Amino acid sequence: MNQRTIKQSTSIKGIGLHTGKEVTMTFCPAEPGHGVKFQRTDLKDQPVIRADVNQVVSTLRGTTIQQGTAHVSTVEHALAALFGLSIDNCLIQIDGPEVPILDGSSVEFVKTLEGAGIEEQAEERDFIEITEPISYYDELTGTELMALPADTFQVTTMIDFNSKILGQQYASLTRIEDFATEIAPARTFVFLHELEYLVEHDLIKGGDLSNAIVIVDRLMTQDELDALAKKLNKPSVKIDKEGILNTTELSFNNEPARHKLLDVLGDLALVGKPIKGKIVATKPGHTANVEFAKLLKKLYTEQRRLKGVPKYDPNAEPLYTAMDIAASLPHRFPFLLVDKIIELSDNHVVGVKNITFNEAFFQGHFPGNPVFPGVLQIEALAQAGGILALSKVGDPGNWDTYFVKIDGVKFKSKVVPGDTLLLKMELTAPIRRGLVQMHGTAYVGNKLVSEGELTAQIVRRTEKVEEKVGAEN
Repeated sequence: MNQRTIKQSTSIKGIGLHTGKEVTMTFCPAEPGHGVKFQRTDLKDQPVIRADVNQVVSTLRGTTIQQGTAHVSTVEHALAALFGLSIDNCLIQIDGPEVPILDGSSVEFVKTLEGAGIEEQAEERDFIEITEPISYYDELTGTELMALPADTFQVTTMIDFNSKILGQQYASLTRIEDFATEIAPARTFVFLHELEYLVEHDLIKGGDLSNAIVIVDRLMTQDELDALAKKLNKPSVKIDKEGILNTTELSFNNEPARHKLLDVLGDLALVGKPIKGKIVATKPGHTANVEFAKLLKKLYTEQRRLKGVPKYDPNAEPLYTAMDIAASLPHRFPFLLVDKIIELSDNHVVGVKNITFNEAFFQGHFPGNPVFPGVLQIEALAQAGGILALSKVGDPGNWDTYFVKIDGVKFKSKVVPGDTLLLKMELTAPIRRGLVQMHGTAYVGNKLVSEGELTAQIVRRTEKVEEKVGAEN
């Protein structure tokens, strides 16, 4: 499945639940790989905020993201709509600090986005694949979220507020295609006794019976109701029984559980990638959702790193043997540091260096604790990169490659005798005027041991190398 965006820009207006301020949101198409971002058009320089779990700064009665001094709060319902419609790339322009609450669900966002049209893009979607169980547990609240292996995205939520009115509820979404009808219309809910706390903490300034389900789990005196209505700047109501306080019927018998599932989707959207796996959430809340999203983000980062690890089959015939490499490069023992080439394309090369205790430098480099020198790891990468560069010129035996620049080199783990070092070099820009820009990564097994940005110059052996060029590699 490919990435998706909307066909045209579309806007929606509403009041922020907590700020009480009217805002206009405009959903705009975005290029593949853009992801979802918010742009505060009311602020100087119109700063952009990535919808990313690492940008979350608050989970108090909603999820708030921030970049620098610019923030957007209550983002979860809009993000759930994008996630539920499998929209990967979108710029959301907003002229205020909070996403409008609308009716307390995601359904109006869904209608707005569907009205703009959804189109498939050229690049494929990049999934987080759950291959083994991952869980988060909060001992204080009893909240637990778990991700289990599955071929598709599925979610089950279970809630228990220890309330005889609400009771225990659960909801499930087994097909993301059913989000618009089964989950999006589920509205947010609040217990009547919580309203005074929320008002005292300067929240729900835009709240009323049109955008939330109010659950009466204990009766209040009329004086208490009148005082609360005054604080809310709303007309007072009369309550003579426990139950659901609303002018409309519930959309679903388990609407609160479905809304909690909606919130889970909105918060997991902050991972930034679609998920292949089953999510099971018990008593979820924004704080736990965000912490769990961080675990999934970490998993994705690890999976992405491992996707770049070359696959090495020692039984396969190499593309270049050591003798072939020696015919192309000017290096010889003890400085020919690539034993064979196992992959070579227009944009990348993978070489192999077997580390043995007989290496000449081990006699003087930590002889009591032999470690393959980091600078030689970079040299080995450069030699593999030389094979890639010289594969693009005629008569490669009459050309050499020389270092021009090395940037961002990091050494992450020791390399010792017995290790097999996999050397991967990838072009980061087209070769121009003989300059070759490459990103190098060295692995032992699945472990990244070193990396860096290398720039080399291809020079015919009969030519003079400019003074700016560094040491021969």
